[in-house]
Amino acid sequence: MEIPLKPTEDEDRVLGLVDKIIAADRVYVEETGEFKTIVAEARCVSSLRKLHSLLRRERILDSARRRMLRSIAGETLVILLHKQALAVGRASLVDEESESPLGPVRVEIRHPNPREVVDWLAPATRRGRPLWEKEDVTSDCA
Repeated sequence: MEIPLKPTEDEDRVLGLVDKIIAADRVYVEETGEFKTIVAEARCVSSLRKLHSLLRRERILDSARRRMLRSIAGETLVILLHKQALAVGRASLVDEESESPLGPVRVEIRHPNPREVVDWLAPATRRGRPLWEKEDVTSDCA
């Protein structure tokens, strides 16, 4: 997970966004010149249980699923979340970085079967209810 940190933003507040999405094994700040990025890493897809719950609470499974399926490339799934929405506890996925003025929260998931991850995070629905609920995707832990 990567979160750009703008000079006008409070680092502690932006660090707090990590806990809204992921149970991270490691969190650090990466500096490249004058730019900072908060990086959070986890070994297991199941560490995304908070995102799993947030998508259900926000009732955006269908739109999240469509965006996620479009963002699969090989064994990688990339999810872009609107940073300001996340700051107030809302989940809003974006397609492009420009849709989040302070930069999106970028969640990159590497898994042998990213479609399985999408099925767990955002299953297909009928009348707003999931057609299935998969158990945690735990075979990914290294």
